[in-house]
Amino acid sequence: MILKEITIRHLKMHLNSPFSTSFGTITDKEFLLLEAKDELGRIGWGESVAFVAPWYNEETLRTTWHMLEDFLIPMILNKEIKHPDDVGKYFAGIRKNYMAKSAIEGAVWDLYAQSQNQSLTEALGGKKDKIEVGISIGIQPTIEEQIAVVDQVISDGYKRIKVKIKPGRDVKVIQALREQFPHIPMMADANSAYTLDDIGLLKQLDDYNLMMIEQPLAYDDIIDHAILQKQIKTPICLDESIQSLEDARKAIELGSCKIINIKIGRVGGISEAKRIHDYCEEKGIPVWCGGMLESGIGRAHNIALTTLSNFTLPGDTAGSSHYWEQDIIKPEVIVEDGYISVPKKIGIGYEPNIEAINHYTVSCKIYN
Repeated sequence: MILKEITIRHLKMHLNSPFSTSFGTITDKEFLLLEAKDELGRIGWGESVAFVAPWYNEETLRTTWHMLEDFLIPMILNKEIKHPDDVGKYFAGIRKNYMAKSAIEGAVWDLYAQSQNQSLTEALGGKKDKIEVGISIGIQPTIEEQIAVVDQVISDGYKRIKVKIKPGRDVKVIQALREQFPHIPMMADANSAYTLDDIGLLKQLDDYNLMMIEQPLAYDDIIDHAILQKQIKTPICLDESIQSLEDARKAIELGSCKIINIKIGRVGGISEAKRIHDYCEEKGIPVWCGGMLESGIGRAHNIALTTLSNFTLPGDTAGSSHYWEQDIIKPEVIVEDGYISVPKKIGIGYEPNIEAINHYTVSCKIYN
């Protein structure tokens, strides 16, 4: 295939409820949506998950647009692409900027699946007809409100609960939740809010039978996590620290974690995500698919990736209605009894809702 035209849209969607983590509270999700057209007029869709500020990593919505416009799009327009893995080769001279790279690569994967008359799941080699999903719950103002939110999502059928924690909102919250919900699979996500000085506090979490604690220490660390993992029983899951297959290899060799969260945008695209998945499967390290408050386009990519065999833990791919009054795909992502049925249609499996996309679009630019 040859990319003949790429459209970047800046969208702003209001969340149904504020989402709070250790680094702040989000009420609106602003992101870039990419529309890539090939020489046959087929359209593939990709999404950048970069936030408006560099909370999660160094990328932002504006830096992503800059990288796409000034570097990545000129590198790939009118070039022959035989397979989505080729995208990484074109971008090899550009360091990091993984979320920008991922946005284009996701659109190319969609186009590739269409060209093969396959769903994205089939193009990736996924085998599952449905995926088990969990949900990520932000920090609530009170423990009572935290319990109420968890009670609601359990009633909705979610199989695993992820609770955001931060200093001052950690052990007591987990203790209260575990007392109220003794059997629900539960994990804590710290978003790098702690240091090795907090080992004593983190050891207390061993008492609550957590599936894992996600990224407790620095966002770019694998050394201190290895020290911590040796001193606590709860499995450590790395998120921000894993930006590539090479990062995963080093972390596993050091013993920095027992689980890895794979996010497509964080690692530069589906191809690298699949390589990390394959390596972790070889090493006996289970993986799961994290969420970045994606719209339905990014969510569709996550669903397809999660059909790979070593995604053995429920991911954060909650249903559309949990986040949005109206998503930008048809049909919207629906969770039934804790599972999402994997779509069979060619490409990403869902139809972009152009009317909704236009409604949420703040600005738009076409490159050809």
